[in-house]
Amino acid sequence: MPAPARTPRTAWLVLAAGIALYFIAVVNRTALGVAGVEALDRFGIEATWLSMLAVAQVAAYAALQLPAGAMLDRWGPRRLMIGGALLMAVGTGLLAVTTSLGVALVARVLIGAGDAPIFIAACRLIPQWFPARRVPVLVQITGFAGQAGQLATAVPVAWLLREEGWTVAFGALAAVTLALAGLAGLGIRTPAPPDARPRASSTGLRGAIREATRPAGTRLGFWTHFLSLFPANTVALLWGVPFFLTAQGRSAREASLLLMTITLAKMAAGPLAGMYTARHPLRRSWLVLASACATLAAWAAVLVPSTPRPLWQLVALMAVIGAGGPVSLIAMDYARTFSPEERLGTATGFVNVGGFVATIVSILLVGVTLQAVSPAGASTYTLDEYRIAFATMLVPWVVGVVGVLRNRRRARADMAAAGVLVPPLREAWRRSQKGRW
Repeated sequence: MPAPARTPRTAWLVLAAGIALYFIAVVNRTALGVAGVEALDRFGIEATWLSMLAVAQVAAYAALQLPAGAMLDRWGPRRLMIGGALLMAVGTGLLAVTTSLGVALVARVLIGAGDAPIFIAACRLIPQWFPARRVPVLVQITGFAGQAGQLATAVPVAWLLREEGWTVAFGALAAVTLALAGLAGLGIRTPAPPDARPRASSTGLRGAIREATRPAGTRLGFWTHFLSLFPANTVALLWGVPFFLTAQGRSAREASLLLMTITLAKMAAGPLAGMYTARHPLRRSWLVLASACATLAAWAAVLVPSTPRPLWQLVALMAVIGAGGPVSLIAMDYARTFSPEERLGTATGFVNVGGFVATIVSILLVGVTLQAVSPAGASTYTLDEYRIAFATMLVPWVVGVVGVLRNRRRARADMAAAGVLVPPLREAWRRSQKGRW
């Protein structure tokens, strides 16, 4: 489905509407991250159940990525994005008024279900409306603008929670989500070219998933997302604020600053990752692996010492893991370049599962380990307990690195069979130097 050579004005309106919904989806997704301490008291729970509150949302999101992608291929982005926003508003409104853990878990599932189609649908809109050369950068800009939702979580939502309490903060968020769903309904349009409309498929969901996930390059996208996203999500969605407040001895304002650093790093790194991807499509995996190594080194620098770290070092850690967010979006470019066009929604949903599967594993590992190494009944945890718990994130890190390396090799073999060769780094460097002279 070719996008128009010249970008119509309507395309920018559509992009703005998609970004608005992704923005508010990120706020709904991350709001619990600044309310972890309050949630422990409100629901009378310990670390494992607090993890379950976060996991319920992420699990629903991840489980619905493939069905959402298949529905996206069949019905198009508009219906899914508006319906998803309405479902998020219902879930957040329910969370605002309940004091029951069971109801809160249901609310978090609704939020995850509503969030599930938003980003992949926004990514699906971009190649429908914009030329292919612009797609990698615009996907990063969508992530850039949407991740500003984490700034809204770290500043106004955190402030409202602190000043007005749980019900007002989450109730206001539900109202804003509902309003943006209405505005997006006016802005999102089907593409102007008649052949850009989604095509119905005679294959069922299982067949669509099998076709979309068959290319090794698409699976490489899954592992790229798996490896790059979970460190920032583990901190932003749940464990960052409790770690900063109770283990590192930081104030609430400093904790908000540290969460803001994640978002600012994502916003700064996004356009750079997009430009790198557009200019070096055969070397995308090197950026993924470099980001993973930097993340490992930054965590080790914080967790190996047995004393609280200075603020600058925590800021550095948040910047490094925040930069992994845009790197994870390289997965969407793998889906776009390796998958059949008629299965792009399903393929995008598939690669988008990766980071959230890793997030579920990571959040649960941290929560279960915290409770296992702490005294029975504890609701706050020491630095040493957090050091042990966060060290378990090495497990999904290793799995992700292995997944990237194995599927990169297979994807390059498929490319070679199609006549596209990836030159060795030494040869590529030699060519670049000749080009300069």
